Amino acid sequence: MSTNTNQTREATIIADPDLPKVTITREFDAPADKVFTAHVDPDIFARWIGPNQYDVTIDRWEATTGGSYRYATGEEWFFGSFHEVQPDQRRIVQTWGWEGLPGAVSLETCTVTDLPDGRSLLTSVSLVDSMEAQAAMLASGMEVGINDGYAKLDELLKG
Repeated sequence: MSTNTNQTREATIIADPDLPKVTITREFDAPADKVFTAHVDPDIFARWIGPNQYDVTIDRWEATTGGSYRYATGEEWFFGSFHEVQPDQRRIVQTWGWEGLPGAVSLETCTVTDLPDGRSLLTSVSLVDSMEAQAAMLASGMEVGINDGYAKLDELLKG
């Protein structure tokens, strides 16, 4: 399944039909180092993550191997652990959970690679515990937050 929701540059969201896996890819007109930094620096992260209509509050943020995070978009709180943060490989392995759905967690691996002409490609692979959880993830409207957030990140990366 691929989902695109607006006329600007959009993320490609693909659900594996046989595994509880969702892969998101998105290109940016910025080097991989800048895109990676936007994912680990809490001040930058808070400026772009999530749907346009919500403010972001960072409660806890330690983007290091073994660190953890907790933040809110609007009144919805999310949390997880940074399993590995590898700046030299521009790779983050983390868990992700929503406090509104206790017990549900995904394992995400995000990698940012350089493309020609100062551009980059972000690839995020999420694994959940069942095909039902994968379907719920896709039905959550996540594409709105992803595409709104990455459009905001595009603007930040221009600066």
